[in-house]
Amino acid sequence: MKKTFLLLVLVFTFIFSCSNEKKKVVKDEVSKPNVLFIAVDDLNNWISPIDGFSNAKTPNFDRLAAMGVTFTNAHVQAPLCGPSRASIMSGLRPSTTGIYGMTPDNKIRRPGNPATKDITFLPEYFRDNGYHTMGIGKLFHIHAPDSVFIESGGRVKGFGPYPEKRFVWDGFGKGIKGTHGRTSTDWGAFPEHDTLMPDHQSVNWTIERLQREYDKPFFLGLGFLRVHVPLYVPQKWFDLHPLESIETPPYLADDLNDIPPVGLQINDLPMMPSTEWAKESGEWKKIVQAYLACMSYVDYELGRVLDAFEDSKYADNTIIVLWSDHGYRLGEKGTFAKHALWETATKAPLMFAGPNVPKGKKIEAPVEMLSIYPTLLELSGLPAYARNEGNSLVAMMQNDEGLEAARAITTFGMNNHAIKADGYRYIRYEDGNEEFYDHNSDPNEWHNKAYNPTFKNKIEELKALLPKTNAKWDAESNYTFQPYFVDQKKRVNGESVKPVKVIGADK
Repeated sequence: MKKTFLLLVLVFTFIFSCSNEKKKVVKDEVSKPNVLFIAVDDLNNWISPIDGFSNAKTPNFDRLAAMGVTFTNAHVQAPLCGPSRASIMSGLRPSTTGIYGMTPDNKIRRPGNPATKDITFLPEYFRDNGYHTMGIGKLFHIHAPDSVFIESGGRVKGFGPYPEKRFVWDGFGKGIKGTHGRTSTDWGAFPEHDTLMPDHQSVNWTIERLQREYDKPFFLGLGFLRVHVPLYVPQKWFDLHPLESIETPPYLADDLNDIPPVGLQINDLPMMPSTEWAKESGEWKKIVQAYLACMSYVDYELGRVLDAFEDSKYADNTIIVLWSDHGYRLGEKGTFAKHALWETATKAPLMFAGPNVPKGKKIEAPVEMLSIYPTLLELSGLPAYARNEGNSLVAMMQNDEGLEAARAITTFGMNNHAIKADGYRYIRYEDGNEEFYDHNSDPNEWHNKAYNPTFKNKIEELKALLPKTNAKWDAESNYTFQPYFVDQKKRVNGESVKPVKVIGADK
């Protein structure tokens, strides 16, 4: 009898201790910070917390800036949606992966690419470390590779809604039909209500997820489609920006006279409106107005997310990161597009907020979007991922460490790079041609000083920072809108490229 009683005591003690251990594990898991990961397509630095250009009205971006740290000089690793997002999500540079163009989400990681064949994408790293992962909207180039998120809300195809007829631009411009493709570039007040916008539905989905109960920490990704073209949002957002109050960005008609031929080739965008056309047609201010209207619309949707977040039980234990995949030129350097290694195409907003992140701080040192992956890991208390090529920004945010050594590298096609450091921009193209700009005296990058002996030492210093690896184009990566990129892939890979049927500059 005594033996039976003793055995029962031991059994119950074991069960109780296991139960306590299980509760402890669950408690430890839940105590990890959640992550709210917000991507905004084609958003440049005109928002009010950064440039505030033309009286931009973005109070919710201001609100998020007050909650954390704003990097006012953050640069993308590619001035094009597909390779930029592949870099952020993989933690690898385009020059490492060869992903220089648009790559199907499910082809970024594949056996044929030695750099990415076994890479762990950012949301997967959180999933593998005990997080419940969710995502909706445009996060990778389209949405996300299959099974990257435990719970996926998908994405509405394209960048609609679209009116029956384009308001202004035909989408081809001077481009050749069947060669350059038709872009979604157009602008005007449409549709009638915010509820008809795909981003509104994505925010509804996100809000519902913020109202749920979870037994583990979560990673929640939200990818906005605006401010990507077409620049269509309801009329009320245009009304916030009366046409008579609109400024246009600085422009110099002969700005491109000192650009090397390869730079001009890359900037050859016949399917996009030119600045000269916009001036002559009287559309320039209207395009800027439409872009500002789209920013204000996204700001409104961001406000809905922040309201739900602050009303949720997760407000005190969640890291927020907001980023854009590249800048956007609104007439600078002769066109309306990203697609360049100049400042207005590579610079984009980057914000962090949450536990252990200073509030209301701005950092002007150049940083890279490549740093998002390692920064989120460190803020979340997760082990560093050895494959990451970017550096965590936590020490910079908390203690101002590394400000003087900060730099950012952008790549556009194979062996074309820009480096931003110390108030300078250095560009080197595949054929050895160069551009160099002193932002202290030339913030608009109008005067190429690459061959000015005054800057010889600085140029040599920045040249030493160029990537040592320049992978050939990945077989699944293409960009057919510009003949230069089609030709470059053929030249370096020695292969023919099938024409890709594309509806917009970013599908």
